[in-house]
Amino acid sequence: MKPVVQEDRTGCGIAAVAALAGVSYARAKAVASSLGISAQDPTLWSETFSVRRLLLPFGLRAAQTTSPFRSWSDLPDCALLAIKWHLEGRRSCWHWVVCVREQERRYVLDSNASLRKHLRLDFWRMQPRWFLPVTRQSRNRVHPHARRRGG
Repeated sequence: MKPVVQEDRTGCGIAAVAALAGVSYARAKAVASSLGISAQDPTLWSETFSVRRLLLPFGLRAAQTTSPFRSWSDLPDCALLAIKWHLEGRRSCWHWVVCVREQERRYVLDSNASLRKHLRLDFWRMQPRWFLPVTRQSRNRVHPHARRRGG
């Protein structure tokens, strides 16, 4: 899996879905827009509904409820992870990243444009709060506009 850098200051959820789906940020943003999801919508980084909904056209599904982070070894092979959790007023907010385990190697894909490296191994710095396991649905359920195509 390859990292996707967010092109909007608040586009971490869109970039995380793009990385999971193997598409560009522009494609994921276009699909998000067709679903009424915008990078500027605070619910994209303060609730799970929008990012879970954005996964569906790409043939991906996230758990309906979050699971508390306990340890890196307890995470599933693929998960959306909430890091940088904080309160803005009364609203919980976070930064979405993707955690992947492939053949006993675990890494995090972080879309933050200010990072020099978007594939992260500095687990001790991230301080995850909770996660959503992500799984792939059958290929025939992928929305035609979300299919992987050059760009």
